[in-house]
Amino acid sequence: MRFGVLGPLTVWAADGRTVSVPELKVRALLACLLAHRGRPVSADRLVADLWGERPPARPAAALQNKVWQLRRALEAAAPGARDLVVSRAPGYELRTAPGSVDADRFGQLTARARAAAEPHARAALLADALAQWRGPAFADFADEEFARRAAAGLEEQRLTALEEQAEARLELGEHALVADELGDLVAAQPLRERLRTAHMRALYLAGRQADALHGFTELRQRLVDELGVDPGPEPTAVYRAILAQDAPPAAVPPPATTVARPPTNIPGPGAADGLIGRDPDIAALRSDLLRHRLVTLIGPGGVGKTQLALAVAAGAAADFPGGVRLVELAALPPARDRRGTEPAELVAGVLGVRDDIAPPPRTAAGPQSLTDRIVQALGEGPALLVLDNCEHVVDSVAELVAALLAAAPGLTVLATGQVPLQVRGERLHEVGPLTETDAVALFTARARASAPHIAVDGENAATVAAICRRLDGLPLALEMAATRVRVLGVAELAARLDDRFHVLASGLRDAPARQRTLRAVIDWSWELLGERERTVLRRLAVHACGCGLDAAETLCPADGVDRSEVLDLLARLVDASLVVVADTPDGPRYRLLESVSAYAVEQLRDRGELDALRVAHRDYYTGFAERAEPQLRGHEQRRWLRLLDTEGANLRAALDSAAEAGDTDRSLRLVNALTWYWRLRGRYEEAARRLGTALSLAGARSGAAGPREHARGTAGATARLGGMKLALGGTQDPAAEYRTALASYEGVDDPAGLAWSRWYLSAHLYGIADSGPGEELLMLALAGFESLGDRWGTAAALAGLAFRAKLRGDFTGVREYGERSLALFRELGDTWGQLQSMIALQTRAEALGRYTVAGRLHREGLRMAEDLGLWPEVSYQLSGLGRIALLTGEPVRAREFHERARRLSAEQADVFGELYAETGLALGARREGRLDAAEEHWERVLELHVRMGYEPVAPPLVLAELGFVAEARGRVREALRLQHEGLAAARALAS
Repeated sequence: MRFGVLGPLTVWAADGRTVSVPELKVRALLACLLAHRGRPVSADRLVADLWGERPPARPAAALQNKVWQLRRALEAAAPGARDLVVSRAPGYELRTAPGSVDADRFGQLTARARAAAEPHARAALLADALAQWRGPAFADFADEEFARRAAAGLEEQRLTALEEQAEARLELGEHALVADELGDLVAAQPLRERLRTAHMRALYLAGRQADALHGFTELRQRLVDELGVDPGPEPTAVYRAILAQDAPPAAVPPPATTVARPPTNIPGPGAADGLIGRDPDIAALRSDLLRHRLVTLIGPGGVGKTQLALAVAAGAAADFPGGVRLVELAALPPARDRRGTEPAELVAGVLGVRDDIAPPPRTAAGPQSLTDRIVQALGEGPALLVLDNCEHVVDSVAELVAALLAAAPGLTVLATGQVPLQVRGERLHEVGPLTETDAVALFTARARASAPHIAVDGENAATVAAICRRLDGLPLALEMAATRVRVLGVAELAARLDDRFHVLASGLRDAPARQRTLRAVIDWSWELLGERERTVLRRLAVHACGCGLDAAETLCPADGVDRSEVLDLLARLVDASLVVVADTPDGPRYRLLESVSAYAVEQLRDRGELDALRVAHRDYYTGFAERAEPQLRGHEQRRWLRLLDTEGANLRAALDSAAEAGDTDRSLRLVNALTWYWRLRGRYEEAARRLGTALSLAGARSGAAGPREHARGTAGATARLGGMKLALGGTQDPAAEYRTALASYEGVDDPAGLAWSRWYLSAHLYGIADSGPGEELLMLALAGFESLGDRWGTAAALAGLAFRAKLRGDFTGVREYGERSLALFRELGDTWGQLQSMIALQTRAEALGRYTVAGRLHREGLRMAEDLGLWPEVSYQLSGLGRIALLTGEPVRAREFHERARRLSAEQADVFGELYAETGLALGARREGRLDAAEEHWERVLELHVRMGYEPVAPPLVLAELGFVAEARGRVREALRLQHEGLAAARALAS
């Protein structure tokens, strides 16, 4: 159970449902206990806080009654939750788990942000922290004495976090946006010197020197008048630097684009530090990458292909300014006899390519393929794509690589695998074993790291060299053997290895020599494990690309291993180099190297455990997806998006496993739970494919679900698939599509599912000629949500109605629906929902000339869209800021915003976003008197209009603006003709 005090007092159950705590004094009791959490509050103090100067006749009995009501409310939401309110002298205490109060989570995130070295990481963590806030702390008890001190302390922490976030964003070059965003905050907090200093820096670096100097003058005057002191050293230093022009505005350039495509997802140059004996390979590969567009590292498992590729890529950033990106393919299922689409989807995901483009991108031949959009996202500059572990999907990877290299002239591909891709122009680099000298160096380094007290020196040098020869110089085999020096010593290790290899040699003669070596080392390491360690190791192999601690503790216990023992057994396996552990923001993750994983799967199969364990794996990740789904609609949205991203390989494995086993129950549950995640991440193609697969199994009726649950699951998946088809534009008759989708609910008792499906389908119907069906569905959805008390659904339906009111110019409706929706989404903490509510309100404010309000809403929307990676929305918000700058007479800023929007839209194949940005650039160029540039932009707008299939080809706005350009050039007849054509086009459209 979780508690929220950063806004109105709120309680959430484990599944994300809001827990009702009735009666004001019961809520006040809970608020008081939360304000003093971690310690008991005396009964006398509680009576005074709840009743003030008018206590009841029997205060102790009255207080006990309120405690009983609070316990009953908590117990009704979660069995056992009544025990959170404990009697402890001299009164009562609320026992909360770590991180279960949003204020504590806020504190944890800000602490992590302060420990982060990189400004991008600090800014992201602070954004996560500030997203916990839903309004003023203890908002509904702000006037109560018991909450006042706690609320004031939390507000001070919030302001400090905002200051730190502004400083981090200034390091990232976001000068203009920070300058605008801090304006209102400075006005509300005029004496905060750190805040004022950040605002001055932002104004100055954005080219607004006069405003920056005025800010210091105002601060100095206020401090003297109100406190009788002068400004401190920080704002004074910035003031003097501005006067001296010590830091010119261009010193830190604004970002060329947004964070949609970070230049690399590969660890820094230190990736090569741990490699021993690979300097010649690194040099040769760097040279190859400059002369060949496809370089493939081939070699047996355990030879170090991945680490070598990462080391090469980490040092190649200067040669590939278009970006260096890693795509890990190991978790994909084998393609068998089909050409899989998953490699392209993984590449698109790494590049930030999304499917939620409206209208869907097209070419002259029809809808644009995912490969075409990847090409567009790669851009024209030199870029490096690292495709790791290609062997099990080699055909589909080869097809994708060939298409990308043919269409993207600046692209270079570095692939790894056990077999070549066999694509024209491929340069093969065979990764061989280490030389004896390098093998000895690696073994020695790893042995000393594992057992510093054991000498590996001249006295046993010959034995170490013999071990390295026996292990064929394979890095993985050397590392695994070196960890045993701590227990066996060098001499005993050599003896045992020699015995083991003699035993295994006859049974492995049909395998290549290096494969026999690695297999023998893994087999030998397995035999050195205790039975409990073997149990954990083999069961860990059911995961794809690793797992978190909870998953390991859930799925690994068996054969007498208890959940409480798993962590200790994992630690032993890490020490033996059989398991790799990584520390992440969400806790440790454990994974097996591919060779070890393959061996462990064999052990599972030999013991007859594999099928049952895969069922357990499906069950765990189905439950995980269902726990995550409601969290994607609240203040934990960003965190759960990240968790789902991290577990993407396991979720795909669970879906594939369910399809192969004909497990309809879990298949339907998984796709229904994941649809909103796919929607937020813009993965419509993947969603449609997975939903279609699940529905194809629906007739089998396998699993534990009864007829009612099965019918609900099928109806929900059918409606979700219909919505995805509408979103992708792959249907000739949208009205028939949504009717078919909703027909699956006939005879199904699921009012919540029906309301959600009506809303979801309506969200994709606003583009059809007849807007009636979409609005009718929205009204029905709204009525359903309100009757169920579903606040999120109500807010979503209101946002849809506000958007439709905007389309028809009904600004009264925009305000009525939009402001109600925004208030609800803010209470819920749903960032995506707040952004949807703001879009119509932004248009209304701009149309009514309220540019300050419009600018604030656009800046808020931009930050939210960037936080969630909603790149089409980011582009739209940037163009919106450009429009406001145009309207307020700031042409240079308008051009910067529109150009950033245009570049981002072009990267994402977002033709509408590109057209909107080009229109802004054209309007600005004409107003600045740059007539040639204006004509070029309008020509580009017309070209984009044709690509989108819009009618008429020359819209009234373009004709009118070209007429203004002709007029400015003195070509009166041409100007008059263009204006007449524009007027005729407007009349034809009844515009």
